[in-house]
Amino acid sequence: MSTETSSDLSAKVQSLHQNLSTVIQGKSEVLDILVIALLSGGSVLMEDVPGVGKTTLAKSLAKSIDVAFQRVQFTPDLLPNDILGSSIYNPVDGTFTFRKGPVFCNVLLADEINRASPRTQSALLEAMSESQATIEGVQHELPAPFFVLATQNPVDYHGTYPLPEAQLDRFLVQLDLGYPDAQAEVDILFSQAEQHPLENLESVLSHEDVLQLQSAVKQIRVDKSVARYIVDIIHQSRSDSRLKLGVSPRGSLMLFRASQAAAFSAGRDYVLPDDVQKLALHVLPHRLILTSKAKYGSDNKKEIVAEILKHVRVPT
Repeated sequence: MSTETSSDLSAKVQSLHQNLSTVIQGKSEVLDILVIALLSGGSVLMEDVPGVGKTTLAKSLAKSIDVAFQRVQFTPDLLPNDILGSSIYNPVDGTFTFRKGPVFCNVLLADEINRASPRTQSALLEAMSESQATIEGVQHELPAPFFVLATQNPVDYHGTYPLPEAQLDRFLVQLDLGYPDAQAEVDILFSQAEQHPLENLESVLSHEDVLQLQSAVKQIRVDKSVARYIVDIIHQSRSDSRLKLGVSPRGSLMLFRASQAAAFSAGRDYVLPDDVQKLALHVLPHRLILTSKAKYGSDNKKEIVAEILKHVRVPT
């Protein structure tokens, strides 16, 4: 990136972050990771209890970047065609017309995704990994950029279907909003006393801006030693005795891309090991499958990733 271009693009990233923070208060790190996911072209899974702002966050992002937004409320009776679309028969001329489903948008909020059946959940797999949807044997390209923000309730809630490993692996990061601290919650009470701040939120980026930013992220330099550092972390996860399943090659690629986006977001044109360490705690945990012993013990996926980072040599 040239100095002028780099400065302009960095300003756009900062304006997006600031715009989101006017609605989502006290969650700066969550917003950082959300923006990084958008820049990476990846999707986000948010797991948390109801009422902490998951849906508001998705709507804020869509309004901030002035793109087509769709929300799908996942329920047990939702069918794949309800998401992807279907062909409608016209009895007048005997032809079929394809009617696009809500997946044909730029930002898709898949709300409470783990309340739908596994068959319906899997309808998003191709869309998330290839930005296309195959319906009745015909491939349809999705609009670019395409970004999925899925929310789910914790798996111990009634009426939930845990996402299969193949689908979890498609998400770039998993985020937990968590409860706001006391001061942030006081601010929320006053900010929404008369009108929700989301109603006055204006777009700060265009559709073309997002594509330009995503293209610029791909140009961020990654030294071979840093790339090897990523691979060493991934390989360490595959040999950990507490894990039945480590991180896949897709996971290493996503950590690579997310690290590029983190560097770009910080105004650099090169990736540091610090970028890798920061993103590993968000990109890797949801890809790990614990052994039965670890699952019923005190092991935590995020803590396991943190331990792995301590044991892998950092390039200098």
